[in-house]
Amino acid sequence: MAYGHTDLRKGVMIELDGAPHQVLESSHMATGRGGAVMRTKLKNLISGAVTDRSFRTSDKIQPADITNVNLQYLYNDGSGFHFMNPSTYEQEQLDRAVVGEAGKYLKEGAKAVVMYFNNRPIGVDIGNNVYLAVTNTEPGVKGDTATTALKPAKLETGLELMVPLFINEGDVIKVDTRDGRYLERQK
Repeated sequence: MAYGHTDLRKGVMIELDGAPHQVLESSHMATGRGGAVMRTKLKNLISGAVTDRSFRTSDKIQPADITNVNLQYLYNDGSGFHFMNPSTYEQEQLDRAVVGEAGKYLKEGAKAVVMYFNNRPIGVDIGNNVYLAVTNTEPGVKGDTATTALKPAKLETGLELMVPLFINEGDVIKVDTRDGRYLERQK
C-alpha cells in the first residue's frame, strides 16, 4: 500500500530511488492553482545524506520494507562487530559503517535493534542512553559536589567523556548516545 503525500510525517520510513529514507521534517504547503505540496527533509538511511524533497497530491510514495531484529552484542574483533540472535543463536558480523556511532557505546551482552532493508543490515539502534562503568578517572575529593566543574573519564567501552568531579572509578554512569554526554550517576 502506497502512502499519500499527507502521510509523510516525522519518523515515517519511505523508499525512494531504491534506498530507504526517514522523514526528518515535513510541512504542508497549500498553493494557489497548483494544488497542495508536502515539503520534506529526508535522511537516506544507507548513505546518511539529508535532502529536501517536495511531494504533490498525485504522488504515490512506497513505504520502506524495514525489518527490526533484536540482537545481542557479543564482541568486536577489529574486522567487525559480532551479534547473536538470542532466539536462534545465529551469529552475524556487521562492519563499522553499519554500526556507526553506536559502536562507541556497545558493551558485551548489550541488547541492540538491527535494522534491515531488503534483508541487508543498514543500522543499529541501542536507545537514547546507556549505563557504562567508569574505568579510569582522577579520584574525587570529599566535598566535590559541584556539577559544573568537569574532568575527563574513560569508560568500559573505551569511550572518553567529561564527567562531574564527584564521579570515581567503578561508578556506573548514564550516557546520552545521541551526543556522548554524561547524564547522571546510577542510583
